[in-house]
Amino acid sequence: MKALSILGSTGSIGQSTLNLIDLYPERLQVVGLAAGYNGQLLLEQAKKYRPLLVAVFDPKTAKKLRTHLPDLEILEGTDGVSQVATMPEAKTVVAAISGFSGLVPTCKALETGKQVALANKETLVAAGNFIQKIQALKGGSIIPVDSEHNALHQCLRGNPSKNEVKKLILTASGGPFLDRSMESFSKITKRETMKHPTWKMGPKITVDSATMMNKGLEVIEAHHLFGIEPDHIAIAVHPQSVIHSMVEFIDGSVIAQMGITDMRSALLYALSFPERWQTRLPSVDLFSLPRLEFRKPNLTKFPCIRLAYEALREGKSFPTALNAANEVAVEAFLSNKISFTKIFKISAQVLESHRSQSIDTVETVLEVDHDSRDKAWTIVRSFTA
Repeated sequence: MKALSILGSTGSIGQSTLNLIDLYPERLQVVGLAAGYNGQLLLEQAKKYRPLLVAVFDPKTAKKLRTHLPDLEILEGTDGVSQVATMPEAKTVVAAISGFSGLVPTCKALETGKQVALANKETLVAAGNFIQKIQALKGGSIIPVDSEHNALHQCLRGNPSKNEVKKLILTASGGPFLDRSMESFSKITKRETMKHPTWKMGPKITVDSATMMNKGLEVIEAHHLFGIEPDHIAIAVHPQSVIHSMVEFIDGSVIAQMGITDMRSALLYALSFPERWQTRLPSVDLFSLPRLEFRKPNLTKFPCIRLAYEALREGKSFPTALNAANEVAVEAFLSNKISFTKIFKISAQVLESHRSQSIDTVETVLEVDHDSRDKAWTIVRSFTA
């Protein structure tokens, strides 16, 4: 029986994890749950799965939960979520808290030697070098849940030497605006942006998919996960989303991982690793697949990809600044404060003024993140003034 703490249990990844627990009750058990603000859903989850510990970021929500769950310890804030991440009963921590707020709890889990099923790409984007140091010193490990990195992990499973790798190829659906004319991008609405063609995701990652910033951030994440330099990480637009990623080896061989468009498949791999469990999910029907298509990404139409590569090549705190600026820009777009095309412009302007710092501590990451967010909000206000 593998005991889990789930950080972000009320989000899409968290709910998918709980669904897998329902499918594999003899193999998986919940010991800790943590969420942000969705107190009603967290209450229902706590009643059903009876964890040992529950935490919620919002103190008011925590207070309400205590009235309904008097026999269960309810913690609050980042410290409370971090306690769920480090509880000794949990062997594996599913890190699925959306955005930068998942950084500290994930670091704490790794510091205590946990196996982390990582679904939060911002953690590695903002603090990749620091995360690598923690793993080396404390023995914690990361199994990626993001479908593309999960696919790369599977492709590399029998080929651990990066000297044999010529190129990592991250596939991208292209999002809802792949074939839309660039001239009409200024008229894109929030409603249109939220209609992803193949995946059902939370609002932030859905916007990132529409701008294709998600793919740029995934390049940064892949660099830190697999130790491959940016010039050897490519993106292939693959609208059918059947092949989740590929690895090209130095002898010319290419290994691709295929699967259903269901995050539970990647989660099952991460939770069962280093084993493989018999799936209780649908399988790929090879004979009903559409024609598989691959295109080069249009960096003029989707400049966020180029911006992410630039930040990775600059290194140090540039990816941290990019992540913070993009989170602010996406929040502003979802709040109807800026137009779709301003998302890129805000991130680009923040990077233009950024002064590089070494990322050696969590405190430095938090400082760069705070300063970059302040700059981004200043730019947002200039657009709306």
